[in-house]
Amino acid sequence: MNASSRPAWSASPSPDQPRDARAALIQMYWAAVEAVSPGPALRAALSREPAEARPRRDGRIWLIAIGKAAHPMACAAVDVLAEWGTAPVGGVIVAPRALPAPHAAIESVAGEHPVPGARSLAAAERIGTIVARVRPDDEVWVLLSGGATSLTAAPTAAVTPEALTMLYELLLASGLDIADMNLVRKRFSRWGAGRLAAALAPARVRNFIVSDVIGDDVAAIGSGPCVPDASTASQIRSLLVGAGLWDRVPAAMRDELLAVERDATRETPKPGSDAFTRVDRRIIASNRVALDAIVQRARALGYDPRIVDTALAGEAAVVGARLATTVTRYCASDGAAPSGQTGATCLVWGGETTVTLGPRAGRGGRCQELALAAARELAASGARGATLLAAGTDGRDGATDAAGAIVDGGTWSAIARAGRDPARDLAEHDSHPALDAAGALLRTDLTATNVMDVVIGVCGPPGDRTGASPAAMHAAADAAASGTRAG
Repeated sequence: MNASSRPAWSASPSPDQPRDARAALIQMYWAAVEAVSPGPALRAALSREPAEARPRRDGRIWLIAIGKAAHPMACAAVDVLAEWGTAPVGGVIVAPRALPAPHAAIESVAGEHPVPGARSLAAAERIGTIVARVRPDDEVWVLLSGGATSLTAAPTAAVTPEALTMLYELLLASGLDIADMNLVRKRFSRWGAGRLAAALAPARVRNFIVSDVIGDDVAAIGSGPCVPDASTASQIRSLLVGAGLWDRVPAAMRDELLAVERDATRETPKPGSDAFTRVDRRIIASNRVALDAIVQRARALGYDPRIVDTALAGEAAVVGARLATTVTRYCASDGAAPSGQTGATCLVWGGETTVTLGPRAGRGGRCQELALAAARELAASGARGATLLAAGTDGRDGATDAAGAIVDGGTWSAIARAGRDPARDLAEHDSHPALDAAGALLRTDLTATNVMDVVIGVCGPPGDRTGASPAAMHAAADAAASGTRAG
């Protein structure tokens, strides 16, 4: 069977009781995605607003929705405003796709992700048009979610669009984590690092956020368009030097950093600035909410789940091997299930890994590379029943059509039987065709949300009582987590 004729795993959840571990993992993944559905999350946040905090019916309200969850957040905002007897006077939605706007006064446009281009530049211009029309006594709702940095990428006056694109490509291949990447990117972004709030001041700004960073650091989410930037040009230069990137960054950006070091008045908006006096921020969905939903669904399916507190971070292939080792350790634990155990054991991680690309780079994403590395470890261990899902909650892993993959002890050999060399694929970051050849990809299409990635490892099918005891599971997980940030 060739790769194109192999089935991908289910693209939608099924309410039926799953019969095997893979079907159960798909249900858990969708439970996570649904729990952070941005529309309901925003509606819930607005429903808690006291009446006196709601905008006046005769007030002017603008919507600026940016990110992978922009469209459902904008739809929810328009609906709630209608229930409150008002409507937006204008606004813009910037998302990966230009879907029909929920109100005639709002424009819907598409940006590009993960590398910006002409559409992202145009989207940033549309935001500028809206900003120019906002009056001092207006209210602006900034609805922010993951992907906003690239979708609205436009350079500051000191650099060109071409240089900004080069910077994004360099950073994406660098292996830096998302927080460090955004520290650099927002420095040269027209709307990042608090510049959007500064441009809107003194209007009231209400910033509702779907978090896609561990720790929910609002300055890192979407490059912090409405958040003071505590970093300095000197710190950014040191970061680039330490990562070995300084000499590879476009010259205009190096010149700009050095110029700002000499003249602090050219710095980004800082904490204490009047630009943030009338800015309110609220996180409405996060990775932790998604993980809690996985646990709830896992228990309903007959598993004994545990969230591993050590966040996913680091090189994807290294993390994948370590997580697979963790899963196989407790799968191989001796002893029958005690009376208090309800079923097979299950470990859950959340976060975001990185991939440092070499001179030869194929197709894939961080979740697919993590899964492929895990598949090798699962095959080597010989652990029976160990199965692992790694997927992005946004439904797109890298520049591919897959959210991630589901692998077990047979995936590695299945890739080889399909005529590929899985070890070479892993070394050359070509995880997508490798996993596709084994029918291991998880294809979901875009989910319209983004709270980073989830990884779920299980022993056996749901309800199986032959897994390790909770004590053995926790000990194995803690032992593996103690040596790495990745869990």
